[in-house]
Amino acid sequence: MAASKVWTIGYEKVAIPDFVAALKDAKIKTLIDVREVANSRRAGYSKKSLAASLDAAGIAYIHMKQLGTPKAGREAARKGDTQTMRRIFEARLVEPESQLALAEAAELANKGRVCLMCLEHDWRECHRTIVAQHLEGEFGIKPAHLSPEPQI
Repeated sequence: MAASKVWTIGYEKVAIPDFVAALKDAKIKTLIDVREVANSRRAGYSKKSLAASLDAAGIAYIHMKQLGTPKAGREAARKGDTQTMRRIFEARLVEPESQLALAEAAELANKGRVCLMCLEHDWRECHRTIVAQHLEGEFGIKPAHLSPEPQI
């Protein structure tokens, strides 16, 4: 049996129709929103709007705030202090609620095509890659990254 996979995607500078098209092209069935706060100033990416767009495309939406970066980590990232952001986020991932969310994400990935979503276009700069690395290390789920072309 082939190893399960988890995809990741960032919505930075991508219009919602192009974002949904990238998910459909990859045959994603479930999008896991790994933002702690599922709000966005970018049109279409707040929780309710995003869930509605995905539902219309036949893609399930799940918000797992336990896999989001705490406020202090987001502030460090905004300042360019990725080491502090990573330290804060790694501490979050050992919390029981985050461990349960990781296990749930792994279970979903074992059942179908799942994609982790956050803002950052470059997966190497986003905490969703840390989540994907934990899914690989703890559950053997291989990461893959979607990179829709920035349009906005």
